[in-house]
Amino acid sequence: MQFRAPPRRPAAVNPIDSHPQRNSIRLQLRRNLVLRDMSAAQWEAFEPLLVIADYRKGDRLVRQGDEEMAQVFVLDGMLKRVVANPQGREMILRFAAENEMDTSYAAWRLRTPVPYSIVAVSKVRTAELPLAKWVDFIDRHLEVKARFEYEVMKLMSEVMAHTITLHLLDAPGRVLRFERKHPELAGRIPKKELAAYLNLSPETLSRLKQKLGR
Repeated sequence: MQFRAPPRRPAAVNPIDSHPQRNSIRLQLRRNLVLRDMSAAQWEAFEPLLVIADYRKGDRLVRQGDEEMAQVFVLDGMLKRVVANPQGREMILRFAAENEMDTSYAAWRLRTPVPYSIVAVSKVRTAELPLAKWVDFIDRHLEVKARFEYEVMKLMSEVMAHTITLHLLDAPGRVLRFERKHPELAGRIPKKELAAYLNLSPETLSRLKQKLGR
C-alpha cells in the first residue's frame, strides 16, 4: 500500500472581513480575470463565501485523487498543477500566478476525483472556497459563470497545447515557446520547476538559456 502523507494545512485562514489586510486583498481580488467585472451586489454576496489562506512553498492545496474540491483565486505567489503516475513521477501541467485561478471544476462536473494536485511553487496567498459553494454562486449569476467557463476552456486548451509541445518541439523550441507565451512568468519560476515543466534537466535548461542569450 502506497503511503500518502496528509496535506499540509495553510499557515492562516481568515474570512476577508476579519483579515488585517482586507483592503488590499479586496483590491487584488478585483483584478482577477474571472471576478473583475462583478457588480457591487455580486461582491456583497460573494465575499462572505471566501477565506484567505497563506501557504508555504511545497504545500498542496489540492491532492490528486481528492474528492473534496476547491475553487482557488491567486492573490500573491504562484501555484502549479501537477499530475503523478503510480510510480511517483510528476508532470507539471501549468502555472498560475496573481490575478489567475485554479479549479477542480471539470472533475466536479464529471463527478470524478481530482486528477491532479495543486501545489505552491512559492509562498502563496489565496482566496478560496469549496467548489460546491462556487458552483452555487455562479449558477445564480450567469454572466460570472460564462466568464469563468471561458477561462476554464482557455486553461484546458493551454494544458493541451503544452502537452503537444512536449512531443512536437525540440528542447530549444520548448524554451522559446514558453518565453513567447508566458513572458510574465519566465523570470519568476525557479529553474528546477521550469526545467521539469519543459521536460528538461536543470543543466540542459541553463545551457540552452546561455546559448539563446536568455
